[in-house]
Amino acid sequence: MNDRQKELLKLLIEMYIKTVKPVGSKSLVKKLKCSSATIRNDMVHLETLGYLEKTHLSSGRIPSQAGYKYYVDNLMKPKEITGDDVLKLQTILSNKDLVVSDAILKCMEIISEITNYTSVVLGKESKDQTLKQVNIVPLSDQKVVAVVITNTGYVENKQTNIPTNINVSEVVKSCEIINKNLVGTPLDEINAKLEYEIKPIIAKKIKQYEEVMSFFQDAFNDFSVKQSDVFFSGKTNILKQPEYNEPDKIKGIISKLENIELVKKIETDDDGVNIYIGEENKFDKDVTIIKTSYKLNNEEGTIAIIGPKRMEYDKVVYLLQFLKSYLERE
Repeated sequence: MNDRQKELLKLLIEMYIKTVKPVGSKSLVKKLKCSSATIRNDMVHLETLGYLEKTHLSSGRIPSQAGYKYYVDNLMKPKEITGDDVLKLQTILSNKDLVVSDAILKCMEIISEITNYTSVVLGKESKDQTLKQVNIVPLSDQKVVAVVITNTGYVENKQTNIPTNINVSEVVKSCEIINKNLVGTPLDEINAKLEYEIKPIIAKKIKQYEEVMSFFQDAFNDFSVKQSDVFFSGKTNILKQPEYNEPDKIKGIISKLENIELVKKIETDDDGVNIYIGEENKFDKDVTIIKTSYKLNNEEGTIAIIGPKRMEYDKVVYLLQFLKSYLERE
């Protein structure tokens, strides 16, 4: 492939991304400064190499999966985003009042709005984390903050009111029993152990043990759900793409997005921002998934963007690189 053919492929892909229409030779004449016949010959060559496909609807060409792959590996450069969009991200990331997980979710909401694609955040599974400590901080006679700390250093605060028939001192005393018996327990096993192992111990020491146990079970349940859930932003954005204007395709992609176990397979440990086009992503052959892992203060997870193969790769790659570098900066 010569330089002109590489430039042709780059221009054609970027035009198709914007217009969703097959690209003909005439539309490239001025940009490539050569004849329509030369461009047609180059298109035939690129089609022979497997980078372009000819549709039945026109004489124009569209990119193939291999064409997109060559583009992202060799021709594309991340497109820097400036102005209000980046300012919004920076404002959220510099907000010290937000815990990391909330900041990431808010950033992915903004990225989903900017790109009009679907974003997903996968936190570390609760089964992979164990309890390091739980603290109860009384705020008043009926209000406390439960602070849960995992072995990975993740900290979650839950402020709540306790029933009027429970004394705060009983909650604190129960907390001491939990720390003595449950440190090192995987988060997804805690509620079962609370019910069958800790409850009998607390029942001997505290009169209102049922209410106290219910308080702790709710706190740990909320924490485990938050840690293991899949979080979407712009979940229906994918349906706005022209590729999904047929009922069967709409049903198919909705079904996959609702399949949490399938979505969890998007999780990655890869360090860089990686692009998985079509069949490469093992989620859906008609989409591209761009994803990366993040790690900050021992909190880990995956952030990903799901869109059509005709995705603005340069913009999405830049946004994920920006977010990842900001999160992991020294």
